[in-house]
Amino acid sequence: MNATTARAAAVKHKADLLRSLRLCTADGIMAMPIVTMSLPVNVFMTALVAKAFPLPMTTIGLISALPFVGNFLQIFAQPFLTKWRPPKTVTVLAAWLHLVTWVALGVCLPWVPRDDPTAAGHWLIAWFLLSSTFAAIAGVSWNAWIQSWVPERLRGNYFGRRNGALQISTLTFLLLAGWALARWHYAIPVFQLVIAGAAFLRVFSLRWQWQNPAPVRRQIIVPALPLPEQLRVLASARSLLVFIAFGAVWSFAANCFGPFYHLFMFDQLGFSAFDVGLLSTLSQLGGVLSLPAWGRLLDRYGNKSVMTFSLILWQVLNFTWCFLTPLNRGLLYGLWIWGGVTSAGFVLGQFMILLRLIPVEAKNLAIGTHLAFTSLVAAIAPILGGWILTWALARWRDPVAVYHVCFILQPVLALAGCLLLLRVREPQASSLTMVFGAMRNIRTLSGVLGLSFLTNYVFFKAPKKTSLP
Repeated sequence: MNATTARAAAVKHKADLLRSLRLCTADGIMAMPIVTMSLPVNVFMTALVAKAFPLPMTTIGLISALPFVGNFLQIFAQPFLTKWRPPKTVTVLAAWLHLVTWVALGVCLPWVPRDDPTAAGHWLIAWFLLSSTFAAIAGVSWNAWIQSWVPERLRGNYFGRRNGALQISTLTFLLLAGWALARWHYAIPVFQLVIAGAAFLRVFSLRWQWQNPAPVRRQIIVPALPLPEQLRVLASARSLLVFIAFGAVWSFAANCFGPFYHLFMFDQLGFSAFDVGLLSTLSQLGGVLSLPAWGRLLDRYGNKSVMTFSLILWQVLNFTWCFLTPLNRGLLYGLWIWGGVTSAGFVLGQFMILLRLIPVEAKNLAIGTHLAFTSLVAAIAPILGGWILTWALARWRDPVAVYHVCFILQPVLALAGCLLLLRVREPQASSLTMVFGAMRNIRTLSGVLGLSFLTNYVFFKAPKKTSLP
């Protein structure tokens, strides 16, 4: 009787797990439109602030900073939410609240004043801050929930397939949204239609998320060290501190003028929303196709060396932005493909090296410190960039030349940051199998860099195959 009961329980557990995996994939596919729209820079948001409501540069910079502010604020909310409810409940509740903010935007768009950029900016800033905070809470809680029930032996195969399916969803949304906005000249009803479509799909996503049986695995709970001991562990992790400094430099380089690359394409190069969506698609394809090759290089030659090589390849060609005009704008198609191919190695290396650098004895403190510091820098950078552009455009007649000068900053500062990266010493890999919280800014930053394939990418380290004796 006991054997029969055990077999029945095992069969039910397997069935629940398979159903959970299917629902998790379906949930992700349906969630991608609204998740992509929630990034600081994407086709939808850029068209909204540049075409529907032409906002000042300083306001656009502040709006671009808000998702990083949300990443920072959620650090303080997570400890209380973790004690309050399980990660699944927190995830679904925060995601519903995030969805409500988007529905409110769709309903209220006709009443946002188009002839008063200041008032429109204040309204959009308040809305996007609230929306970004809910998105950050939902994202981190979702990752913790996923980690609790997906078996390690399945992660490599499952997340590889899931990530591929999500790319198709993102590609389809980028092209359809870009085409619709350009086709009907950025009319407010089109923005409302895109929001309604994304919200409708998100309802199904959250329904399947809540129905997910998700059999939680038993985990060994290791007592945390006292805070003074964790601080000493963190202070002794010199390579991690150097890497955090590098992350701050990179975050500033990428975010200072990063949100204004899309604006430059719209206003100075004459690209439409469909053109920008197509460029994002090309970048995404380049990144997805090159990730396996970068993974093999990282395993063979180490993370910091491959990351440095990838970053140099990526940023050297980014000097091309300093010479783009409406006459040679066709270069962007090749540039975005190259950016997707080369950046994939750098971003994947960031995840892999964090596995090695974060001390297990002070994991949460290390992840929180990394995320907090890089989030603050990433939030300050676009605000400063918007102020600089506003100041420069008011004093020089040629806006294209102003953008060209500003676009020098990212490759120069990023290449200089390689000196910090090369000082990092890689210890042996720790027992961590997933680092979610520390990668939150990478996903957020994907909108700024046009790397939409990272929007909802689940980073994992597959176990190495071993031969049987």
